[in-house]
Amino acid sequence: MRIWAISNQKGGVGKTTTTVALGSLLAQSGQRTLLVDMDPHASLSGYIGVEGGAHGSVYDLFGVGGNPLPVRTLVHGTKWDRLSVLPASAAMITLDRQLGTRPGMGLVLTQALAELAPDFDHVLFDCPPTLGVLMVNALAASDRLLVPTQTEALALAGLERMLRSLSMIERSRGKPMPRTIVPTLYDARTHASRACLAQLREQYGDAVSQAVIPTDTQIREASAAGVPLASWPAARRGGLAYRQLLDELLSLPSASVTDAAA
Repeated sequence: MRIWAISNQKGGVGKTTTTVALGSLLAQSGQRTLLVDMDPHASLSGYIGVEGGAHGSVYDLFGVGGNPLPVRTLVHGTKWDRLSVLPASAAMITLDRQLGTRPGMGLVLTQALAELAPDFDHVLFDCPPTLGVLMVNALAASDRLLVPTQTEALALAGLERMLRSLSMIERSRGKPMPRTIVPTLYDARTHASRACLAQLREQYGDAVSQAVIPTDTQIREASAAGVPLASWPAARRGGLAYRQLLDELLSLPSASVTDAAA
């Protein structure tokens, strides 16, 4: 089972769109895929159409005020074959305060996914923008970090913060985590976008994906309609870019956390 965390400590960079796009393409290709919404804002849950408040959410795995719920009771199918979701809820924003320094809370999702390993081929985390117990759980459970990064100068600061947070997690894991920086919202017509992409490639080299996600109004239209790009033919440019990105990611070596723990 491959497990990818999609994260950036800057909002508006295409994080949720990337998670849903890659997940839907995986499901369309026959892979049993789970999307895990780790962001209390629940953008992914709303996109997919599964509201965590009504169905239980990631919050219920932590056993705040009682026993944790079994992870399988929190996973829900969607209208798309082979695509499932573990939704978020607003209550998740209180987890850091409620859990305090309780030991073992950074591995809750690692343990939950170990139970789901027979059921899924791929898991994708849509992470919150802040470093806390939710992001720590997602990064600890993952075998690769994807960092969608808007190709504009201000977005580079968010990327640098994300990579500093990753360094902290790597120290606690005792091993490095592969990462892929994904340029997003690229507009080849503007000097600013071209210059930012060149800077990313110069500074981070092979860690930057060859695939570049363009600015595409149809990506926004698909999101507004609650339809993954794989099921939205009008988003041809964006869809092709995400297909290229997925092919690129699948060609990379993978050492799943759950496989290593087995």
